[in-house]
Amino acid sequence: MAHDDADMAERRGPFYSESNRVEAFSDGVFAIAITLLVLELAIPATSGHFAEDLRDEWVSYVAYLAAFANIGVLWLGHHTVFTRIKAVDTGVLWRNLVLLLTVSVVPFPTAVIASAYRVGTPADQAAGVLAYAIVGMGSGVAWLLLFEYMRRHPDLSDPLRHDDFWRPNEPLITLFGYAIAALIGWFVSPSIALAIFLLFPIVYVVRVRSAEHRES
Repeated sequence: MAHDDADMAERRGPFYSESNRVEAFSDGVFAIAITLLVLELAIPATSGHFAEDLRDEWVSYVAYLAAFANIGVLWLGHHTVFTRIKAVDTGVLWRNLVLLLTVSVVPFPTAVIASAYRVGTPADQAAGVLAYAIVGMGSGVAWLLLFEYMRRHPDLSDPLRHDDFWRPNEPLITLFGYAIAALIGWFVSPSIALAIFLLFPIVYVVRVRSAEHRES
């Protein structure tokens, strides 16, 4: 046993390490990003018209819920992925940073959407949902980069069902789903695209629960 531990330590050396620190850092980024979302909810400032002001901000609430749920399922996915990663190298670290980049920027297009519906034109609203969709597509690309890297480095992950777990299905669904939403938001209706953004996390949860049910 001691010999095996020594072999593992030697194998990891300066290139491999456990994933605990990566997960802790990532959790911090997720927590900050999801907290920043609430700062974009406007506080009523017109005396005697608080009810109207709150009602007029309905899109801000929808955008907030969509972004909160989006970051939430990203965190759930990140947690699930790292339960399968037994060691990390520089390749995993860089790809995880790319993923965190797409997480940390989510509050920005959320604020753009809120502003576009608050004071903008229909063209501004289309631009807002397009910006949000681009960030979502970036998330899909980031997941795809991580999944493809893990498929090519089976020594970094749990050998149990390695090939099945790291299939690119989910990242591709994310990528093309947001691409379709972007087209709908730009050419058809920004409000429909916003509704689709709200549905994406729900669909993800349903797919995960269905997969867990099949495995059990």
